[in-house]
Amino acid sequence: MGGPDAGSRRARLLLAGGCAAGDGSAGDGVTGAGAVGRGRPVPGGRIVALGGAVRRFAGRVGRQWLCLPVGGVLAVLAESVLPLLAAVAAVPLLGRWLRRRERRRAAERREGAVIELCAGVAAELRAGQQPERALLASGAGGLGQAGSAVLAAARFGGDVPGALRRAAREPGAGGLAGVAACWQVAVDGGAGLADGLDRVADALRAEREQREELRAQLAGPRSTALVLALLPLFGLLLGTAMGAEPLRVLLHSPVGWGVLAAAGLLEWAGLAWVAQIVRAAEGAKAA
Repeated sequence: MGGPDAGSRRARLLLAGGCAAGDGSAGDGVTGAGAVGRGRPVPGGRIVALGGAVRRFAGRVGRQWLCLPVGGVLAVLAESVLPLLAAVAAVPLLGRWLRRRERRRAAERREGAVIELCAGVAAELRAGQQPERALLASGAGGLGQAGSAVLAAARFGGDVPGALRRAAREPGAGGLAGVAACWQVAVDGGAGLADGLDRVADALRAEREQREELRAQLAGPRSTALVLALLPLFGLLLGTAMGAEPLRVLLHSPVGWGVLAAAGLLEWAGLAWVAQIVRAAEGAKAA
């Protein structure tokens, strides 16, 4: 610890955790962990890179097309073409489900944008802005092209209520019809626009909270249906572990083909029945 440059050597020893400096144990960027990180690839890095590549591929071509490679791998493992045919049939069904989910999310985003628009315009009006200037200051970026048309009408002296009614035709933007009505009444009769927008925003928030509460109540039945739908897969795994070879029976014999077709129809009927029950519950709650 003595001699010339003792301070730097002591610091290297302390940072190395008690090991001799320069013996490859310290991660100082030259030896130890730094050298290991440069010379030896981390196994988890390959998994992360593969997952990123899969996500980028799915983002470009659509996640539904991932069914094809999965079906191809299962077809090779099971030595049957049936998994590949099932994957081909699943591509349009999964694509339709993904598109429906994306439309529902887009509608929810528009609904949130309408609530923010009402709150923003009301705040600008109470700050002393004129209605058109308040609308421009609040913006309508979350409404897409319909929102751009509304902003253009406000900027160039167009028919703002008419633009709002046209924008209200978009899924999730129905609250803009109430905004248009409040705007028309305020322009024609001189009523307070800020109070009307606050009431519209409160009504939309209450509707969204009611929908979220309903989803929370239906989460249990949905989870139960999903578990029941996956039980046949656990049965196949259990049979394979016991040496019964259920996949060979199902995929390589006429009796197995019939059993597989009947099981698929029953699975579809059960999922459709649960979906119908959930939709009926949602409709009854909304009414």
